[in-house]
Amino acid sequence: MMAEVEDGEQPPRSTFVTYMAEGEQLYQKGEYHKSKESFSNALDLQPNEKHCLVARSKCFLKLGDPASALRDADSSLQEEKDFFRGLYQKAEALYAMGDFEFALVFYHRGHKLRPELQVFRLGIQKAQEAIENSVGTPTSVKLEHREGMEFLSKQEESKKAKQKSPAKLPKKDPKQQKKVDALKSQKTARQLLGEIYNDMEYLESLLKDEGLVKRNTRSGLKLQDLILNAITYLDTRTEFWRQQKPIYARERDRKIMQQKYNRERSKPSDPNQYILKSMEEIDLLLSKGNAEGSYKKANQVLKNIQSWKDDMPNKQEIIGNLHSCIGNAQMDMGQMEEALQSHRMDLKIASEYDLPDAKSRALDNLGRVYARIGKFKEAVEVWEEKISLATSNLEKTWLFHEIGRCYLELELFQEARDYGVKSQQEAEEAGDGEWQLNASVLLAQAQVKLKDYESSIINFEKALEKAKMLNNNEAEQAILSALEDAKRGAVEQVTSEHGEREDDLVEGHVVSGDESREGHSPDISVIIYSN
Repeated sequence: MMAEVEDGEQPPRSTFVTYMAEGEQLYQKGEYHKSKESFSNALDLQPNEKHCLVARSKCFLKLGDPASALRDADSSLQEEKDFFRGLYQKAEALYAMGDFEFALVFYHRGHKLRPELQVFRLGIQKAQEAIENSVGTPTSVKLEHREGMEFLSKQEESKKAKQKSPAKLPKKDPKQQKKVDALKSQKTARQLLGEIYNDMEYLESLLKDEGLVKRNTRSGLKLQDLILNAITYLDTRTEFWRQQKPIYARERDRKIMQQKYNRERSKPSDPNQYILKSMEEIDLLLSKGNAEGSYKKANQVLKNIQSWKDDMPNKQEIIGNLHSCIGNAQMDMGQMEEALQSHRMDLKIASEYDLPDAKSRALDNLGRVYARIGKFKEAVEVWEEKISLATSNLEKTWLFHEIGRCYLELELFQEARDYGVKSQQEAEEAGDGEWQLNASVLLAQAQVKLKDYESSIINFEKALEKAKMLNNNEAEQAILSALEDAKRGAVEQVTSEHGEREDDLVEGHVVSGDESREGHSPDISVIIYSN
């Protein structure tokens, strides 16, 4: 009987994977505070897990705490300086703090590592614009060409000329000018702060009440200090927003967005440019974790394109691609049945119009959805159909690895081993260390299930070597544990076979090789592979 939990004792904690999944789900729902707590619980179990640190950093940014976001981003880069997600998150945190120059450095560093990612290009662009808005561009300053002391002498002559000739411009009233400047500043602040400007006016009016501001709160803080801190914060944000996007630029962007909306309601003058920009936005939204936004955008673009006349040579190919984008967003939102329907539509269009690349993509996505919901047999069927469409070694090693893992889940260990061998061969051809690690682990796991312990030990040792080269400590520890289990299985197998042979000799017959290998197989569950 299990002992009851005593009063005051902490309830049992969940696993790291559970906390991570919970945090990601809460983040998608916009519950950033709860999401942050889940990621914090996960980090209590694995303090240096870089993906979890980045996830919590994103929560801090959403909660308006860029300093904490920066600390987590820095921590994610401790062991791997070129971890591109950590670099992007650090750049975002620095940008939110107003350190645009430093943010630009890390956007550039990430772009150099992963030039194909749109987020780094956008980061570079917005950081450069923010810097120009705050300090101006070099072209805005025009200096005359000068040599030696000519410039100084001209400046001196100009001063003397001004002293001799009276100014022709009328003198401005300093008091009147001060009022005009104050009104301009007030108008700018109102436009930047929006509805919050009323709160600033209210706080400023409170400062005039001397009897109120001298009072203390229950915690001992002076009301005057609290009010001044709040006003200072609003002033700081006003300056930040001014630097990030001046008023004229906000008005310009509003007009651009309105024009863009009008274009999307009818066929634009340049359909190809519209489609290209739309697909970039859809991919960017999904890569940033906004699956719902990506889904809505893809659906809107799909409706627009379907309403156009059939005068585009690649219209059906684009429609199939949009169905694929919708399916990926649905999968991220947990809508698996809907995701299957979208990817089946993509496959149908690809088959009807003979689009091999699109067919390969659709089969790929269908297999991922089937595997995610535990339908491993269906996943194997679509992925095996995709094999003939795979073009690169890297694509093949991934594909063979996924099929092998499905067979492992289906307890078809011979097939799992065969695909593990294929995946390992393609990984060697591609020269990819991570996939060599994944393939060796898969192959070793299948060999353990087949009680081929000697071969499994060889492949676990290969995987261990790759894990050390990649500085993957978690994988290294998991492989060491599995390797010890395989060695124990090998010893037990030899001992069992030796004992059985002696008994058989006494009874006058020899047991066959297959009979001698019957027995309990150690349960090895090593999770190395991650997308």
